[in-house]
Amino acid sequence: MPNYSENNTETTPQLRLEGVSFKTPIASNYLLDNISFQVNQGDRIAIVGPSGAGKTTLLRLLNRLSSPTNGAIYLENREYRQIGAIELRRQITLVIQESKLLGMSVREALAYPLKLRGVNSSNIAERISGAIEQLHIPQEWLYRTELQLSVGQKQLVAIARAIILQPKILLLDEPTSALDAGKAHYLVQVLTELTNSKTTILMVNHQLELAQQFSTRVLYLQQGKLLENAISEQMNWGEMRQNLIKAEAEAEQEW
Repeated sequence: MPNYSENNTETTPQLRLEGVSFKTPIASNYLLDNISFQVNQGDRIAIVGPSGAGKTTLLRLLNRLSSPTNGAIYLENREYRQIGAIELRRQITLVIQESKLLGMSVREALAYPLKLRGVNSSNIAERISGAIEQLHIPQEWLYRTELQLSVGQKQLVAIARAIILQPKILLLDEPTSALDAGKAHYLVQVLTELTNSKTTILMVNHQLELAQQFSTRVLYLQQGKLLENAISEQMNWGEMRQNLIKAEAEAEQEW
């Protein structure tokens, strides 16, 4: 598989990781080991790999829910430790697999983070309207609570909430895992449109067909190591699929 060259770029990368490793204080093995890559504005990056490869851990580091054990992460040449957590998360939004509404209705949950930022009510209403239209979320959902939504519906609401925040960088952890095929493909189209408006997206997705449809670049992780950093169009997706099947089978044998 071809590697993606990041040398001689004319613009400052939006994100840059240099020798990033991570392990928990009680662990002997690194969950991520010496990871280096950069992200440019408007990139659509698919992060793929077998279970336990470190994909979700990487997203947590990028959102500063965890900090590297070694190495450094930079946002537009500012080292993460020099940026306050609130300031950073206003620019980088993470959508986890199982998002909560915290006892609110859908509309309240969509509006709440904007209220915290001091956005006026008319702008909030406009953003909510735009997001639910973009994602084909029915108006009646706005008055439902978390208990009245399926897992897939909650995923769409969580993505709508992230879109409403208008982050520079959007991190998505398996956003299509509970969606049917039609909704999943449509969501990928919406995300592609977001990157065309300069939003950068890094998405963990085990569905290679969707990852291929979505991505301009691919990061392949296995056992905490970055094995591939490639332009999507130059990837051998069939070979990658076989590598994933083999890695998953080996992991099952270890159990």
